[in-house]
Amino acid sequence: MRRVILGLTGASGAAYGVRALEMLAKLDDVESHLIVTTAGRLTIGLETDRSMVEVEGLADVVHPVRDISAGPASGSFRSAGMLVAPCSIRALSAIANSHSADLLVRAADVTLKERRPLVLMVREAPLHLGHLRLMSRVVEMGGIVFPPVPALYTCPDDLEEVVSHTAARALDLLGIDVDGMDRWTGLDGAAATD
Repeated sequence: MRRVILGLTGASGAAYGVRALEMLAKLDDVESHLIVTTAGRLTIGLETDRSMVEVEGLADVVHPVRDISAGPASGSFRSAGMLVAPCSIRALSAIANSHSADLLVRAADVTLKERRPLVLMVREAPLHLGHLRLMSRVVEMGGIVFPPVPALYTCPDDLEEVVSHTAARALDLLGIDVDGMDRWTGLDGAAATD
């Protein structure tokens, strides 16, 4: 059984994390471990029609953000990796500086030190130099910064398709195959020109 750690922070974009949880819940060979910050709980309430009980019910295991004794706080806790969706600038900063004040940041730090995939769906715009430097630090440590940029080449019909494809793409970076992601196969009979 593969484990996936999913963190949700207070950045706008709670739908991405909730959709990733829904996708993971359909997989029999994946055990999802959820960590939600206090601000993340607030954002879920503001941006979705889901209660926290419903969201937590999608996860196999829910860890309180203040429980730094939980499994994901240790390198011996094996996982396929960690996705933080959405990832606030506050969480990005803490991860980039190894400031493990809570379980979400500690789990991310452990994921990096164990050389496992860490995908941060950073939700902020516009970005200033400080944000970019934080992202650069995380990438230099082995993390993946994955802004939720819509793949418009898929010609989505609605926002739900955009969210689904983005969440699926982020999980794909952890080696997790889920429904909802169309892979690019090239143009049929057409060639791009300059």
